[in-house]
Amino acid sequence: MNYTYEYPRPSLTVDCVVFGLDESNELRVLLIQRALDPYAGYWALPGGFVKIDEGLEDAARRELFEETGVKDVFVEQLFTFGNMQRDPRGRVVSVAYYALVNLKDHPVKASTDAKHADWFKLGEIPELAFDHKEILAKAIERIRSKVLYKPIGFELLPEKFTLSDLQKLYETILGQLLNRRNFRSKILKLDLLEELERQTNVSHRPAQLYKFNKEKYEELSSKDGEFIFEIRFHHRDNREEGENEV
Repeated sequence: MNYTYEYPRPSLTVDCVVFGLDESNELRVLLIQRALDPYAGYWALPGGFVKIDEGLEDAARRELFEETGVKDVFVEQLFTFGNMQRDPRGRVVSVAYYALVNLKDHPVKASTDAKHADWFKLGEIPELAFDHKEILAKAIERIRSKVLYKPIGFELLPEKFTLSDLQKLYETILGQLLNRRNFRSKILKLDLLEELERQTNVSHRPAQLYKFNKEKYEELSSKDGEFIFEIRFHHRDNREEGENEV
């Protein structure tokens, strides 16, 4: 049965905040430069309008691929943004998603209504279109909180990594230095890292390589209340100068 609605309806869009880690262990975010008005020439988060016959997550994945070439990534819903002045085209509500990816595995290529696509350091973000500065801030807040109770950070690392790599990742996301001994103790106590071979072809003492055991994590997590992934760090240890803990 078809119904006719008397009331105006807002448009619906999706926006994607995709984080990647570069070779210097700095967190970057994927942006596109808009080719069309409004905000032509401005940098923005990848995204666009939801088609009438597709789901929200499908729309987020489609827009991300169409504008940047990035595909096959896990996305998670972040927040809904509905300020009435957020889009000069009219009443537009946006559902934002975020993703964490290994930057090396996802080269970008702008297409459709994007002039350019590139990875930007968080400290070098240009002026953004719409309310995308607010969306990005919400995404950063979310991952800084979630990385302490979900193993989301491993998506940013290569399959094989050292404990130093992992610590730098947490420090980058949290924006703070961590106590080396305390961090390693807590990470290893979770018993989710699979010990591999040592590094080769390095100029320094070869470090131990590890791999995140995703299957074991999923198995343990499926047991109600028996396993909790949680990493909490104490405040600064005065015995180790220059190293903060959170």
